[in-house]
Amino acid sequence: MRTFPLKRMTRLLPLTLGLLVLAGCSSSDDDEQQPGADAGTDAGTTPGSDAGTGGNPDAGTGGNTDAGTQPEACLGDAFLKSLGKDRLLVGAQMESATAGSAPFDVHYLYLASGMVDSTNVCTSCTSGCSSGGVSCANGACNWWGCWQDLSRTPGDYVRGFVTSTRGRGQLPFITYYMQLLGSGLGEGAQQLQALNDVNFMRRYLSDWRYALQQVGTAQALLHLEPDLWGYLQFNSNGDPRTVPAQVATANATDCAGQENNASGFARCMVAMARKYAPNAKVGLHASPWSTRIDVYLNTQASFDVAGEARKVADFLLKLGAADTDFIVVEASDRDAGWYEVMRGEDTWWDATNATRPNFQQAFTWVRAISERLNKPNFWWQLPVGNPNLPNSGTSWRDNRVDYYFTHTSELAAAHSVGFAFGAGNGETTTPESDNGNLVNRVRAYKQAGGQRLCAQ
Repeated sequence: MRTFPLKRMTRLLPLTLGLLVLAGCSSSDDDEQQPGADAGTDAGTTPGSDAGTGGNPDAGTGGNTDAGTQPEACLGDAFLKSLGKDRLLVGAQMESATAGSAPFDVHYLYLASGMVDSTNVCTSCTSGCSSGGVSCANGACNWWGCWQDLSRTPGDYVRGFVTSTRGRGQLPFITYYMQLLGSGLGEGAQQLQALNDVNFMRRYLSDWRYALQQVGTAQALLHLEPDLWGYLQFNSNGDPRTVPAQVATANATDCAGQENNASGFARCMVAMARKYAPNAKVGLHASPWSTRIDVYLNTQASFDVAGEARKVADFLLKLGAADTDFIVVEASDRDAGWYEVMRGEDTWWDATNATRPNFQQAFTWVRAISERLNKPNFWWQLPVGNPNLPNSGTSWRDNRVDYYFTHTSELAAAHSVGFAFGAGNGETTTPESDNGNLVNRVRAYKQAGGQRLCAQ
């Protein structure tokens, strides 16, 4: 089995975009889709783009948790009921007009930017606030808290998003992706070094606290640092406690009881969410390439997909996943047509499930992770493309929208509680550039009554 290099660095776009759109931002509801909206993870593409190491969709998918308990037969039922729901949730990263045009359950947003230069929370975007040595007052601040009309108080980017999303009867889903861009280091092993920098960690944990305070008592879904946990497993010996991180040292207020290592870091983030956003649900991210084998690109029928999934789940348990509410998974950061044309890579999943890679293989991996963790999963940032698009501009072909909506029972069987679509970067398909396919699918799904998770 081959190993592979670090993922391509493609995530600086959100920061650049944020600098470009500051002028003219005037509505919290509109601001929610500005900076960060084109951010995306590369998980499931590289690392792992060189892997072709097999997978068996029929492999066993069970596994006890560390507590020795059998997984529940219907992992997502209690989760959904706590949100006042009883059907598989559907969502997207989208413009406000799109969110209001169809009965979406979830609207998601990225926080991806630099951070303020001090640990003090800014009280005004027009004075005393800077990021990267640049004053927010001049309209070029690269911190998410001042990515709105500068006359507004910092943090309105999140507050406005939560308020407007809840106002439409939808759940706000916030992906907090700050560690890489905030550190300014290279993606992968290099960015992990920032965890042991006490000055960086003071700023980082202060920013996390501030973001949580903007969510406050609202019901929301919080997605913590996609890719980071995968890089920790990818670059460690399988034990996050061996990776130093200045946690209690940097934030004695919230993390005094945590160990100064990567496990303590993840546990502190979850504990802070419980403290400052008590009605939010919190989830870590599971990466299919974190064991140095990209399961999603596997072509061999003999490969133990479920066994590989349990390795990922066991690592997440060492990070404190047992204390979370759900686990976030994804399929690909970009449309298969984009990879085909722009990179010459074949990332298609076989919708007939006759050859690998295919959907059943991915669902087997996801189901096994959920059963090991005893937590439901949520599919995030699924490609928005469809087979009728031209494979150019921001309209690319993919088959995941159509497959997911026509196989919702398979999602339920894999312990999924929701699935949400969004562009992985500014070049790929969005709900506004797919000729209305996603919106029409959402409407049809809701009109049909949705998908129950459990037999009634």
